[in-house]
Amino acid sequence: MVKKASSLSALSGLVYSTDSGRHCPDCSQPVDACICKQTQIPEGDGIARVRRETKGRGGKTVTSISGVPLAEEPLKELVAKLKKRCGCGGSLKDGVIEIQGDHVELLIAELIKHGFKAKKSGG
Repeated sequence: MVKKASSLSALSGLVYSTDSGRHCPDCSQPVDACICKQTQIPEGDGIARVRRETKGRGGKTVTSISGVPLAEEPLKELVAKLKKRCGCGGSLKDGVIEIQGDHVELLIAELIKHGFKAKKSGG
């Protein structure tokens, strides 16, 4: 059972306004000025490390790229460009780009073309 507020002072936390439009549910800022989606650029040495992996993937080869100094939204755009350039699938998981297949040399060249420092990592 919900108690009724007996005075206006009991409703002091309740505010409703349509002046600034929709608000983000997480940060309570207007949607245009939302700070939730603006992720920080990950810290590191600024070198993108490209390596080929097969372990734990059922024998399938995956090329992974870690350490790319970009925030999340630009990183998603970069993943889309790299997948299109390689002509294969891939994903972004916890800041690590995973491209299906063995494309180490091609991806290093593409990252350098986009202005990143890239180097081969692993064997």
